[in-house]
Amino acid sequence: MLYVSKLDHIYLIECFFKSYMQTSSYDFIVIGAGVIGTSVAFHLAQLGAKRVLVIERDQIGAGTGAQSSGILRTHYSVTENVLLAHQSWDAFAKFDHYLDDAEASSGIVPCGYMIATSHDKHVSALHDSIVKQREMGIDVQTIDALQAKELLPIAQFSEHELIGFEPKAGFADAYLVNTGFAKAARRRGVKILEGVAAQGLLRTGHRVTGVRTSAGDFHAQMVISTQSIWALELNQWLDIKIPLKAERHTVLALESKDTYTNKMPVFKDLDSPGMLYYRSYGGKQMLVSEGSVGETLAEADNNQGDVSLDTVIEIGEQVSERFEAYAEGELASSWTGVYDVTPDWNPVLGPLPNVEGLLVGFGFSGHGFKLSPAVGKVLAQAALGLKTDVALAPYSFERFEQGRLLVGKYGAGAVS
Repeated sequence: MLYVSKLDHIYLIECFFKSYMQTSSYDFIVIGAGVIGTSVAFHLAQLGAKRVLVIERDQIGAGTGAQSSGILRTHYSVTENVLLAHQSWDAFAKFDHYLDDAEASSGIVPCGYMIATSHDKHVSALHDSIVKQREMGIDVQTIDALQAKELLPIAQFSEHELIGFEPKAGFADAYLVNTGFAKAARRRGVKILEGVAAQGLLRTGHRVTGVRTSAGDFHAQMVISTQSIWALELNQWLDIKIPLKAERHTVLALESKDTYTNKMPVFKDLDSPGMLYYRSYGGKQMLVSEGSVGETLAEADNNQGDVSLDTVIEIGEQVSERFEAYAEGELASSWTGVYDVTPDWNPVLGPLPNVEGLLVGFGFSGHGFKLSPAVGKVLAQAALGLKTDVALAPYSFERFEQGRLLVGKYGAGAVS
């Protein structure tokens, strides 16, 4: 039998305690390993942070971003969104260079983005947005119906429409981006724990000091919550009313004799009742979904919902108004995706009132993927006490009580 003296026993306990403290104490903890969370972690490490932990309740790439349509565009009527989207496009376009990883790819398809309307309530908003983007150095053009038809020959356009087109836009692969950020973060020393659920926040007075999880307590100087629809848990953890709801949206993949190729631009139809958006899917099919209000869920739930025949017919009728061949089209597949929606359809970025040691990023309302590189960077900068590339004040939590909503010129909705 091995004899352990009292002094040896004390020494072993001290070694175990030191080892435990080394593995349970971090400078930064990120809750959520979706595309926002892994982007935050990557940028923290890139900016010099050494002890960074990411906890993920499921697996990397299995959250709400898994159902993302992946559309990339700079077109917004909210100035700060334009800045974030423009910086993010540069990252997506040269993702391997951005991550310093020759194997990294965003799966980008740079097909451009077109947006059109003839409605009086939207024409002036679209015109003003295009002018503003040009003033900001964004490459965006106003084109006529004939030019639009050349770019998207399977659609119908009217000479009375105002049509905007930005060449530096398209779509990308959310899973590749999410896992790319995670791999790059790990290469820089970030620890990512999958299958570990956050169950609460550790606090000392008004300061958050760590996270209580299904794998035990983890301590940190700063916690960054990127929980998407699960940010509603902050209601109970902090006794703060989080202005957020989970909305389920339907996505359809349609097929017809008119192929929607990868060379044709993403298209936003502001005139359709559902403010539909379209893109090529699989190089042949059309992916289409609504950019308006979806089905409000009673609680955070990322499971697939039912797609009713009535919904398919309703969306299909709108599609056929713009794409005549799809009146005879077929439904190839359908699925649902969940948005974390705030009252003005724009995210909350930064601290919460009267809470120290915590930053949040939630409520992206369908914008999260396309803004993820820049959002990850500004949240990392804020966590490190650095000046942020884009001001976070307009995205503050307090704006809802102060009446400073970030409602875009098109009204509350996913086009903002």
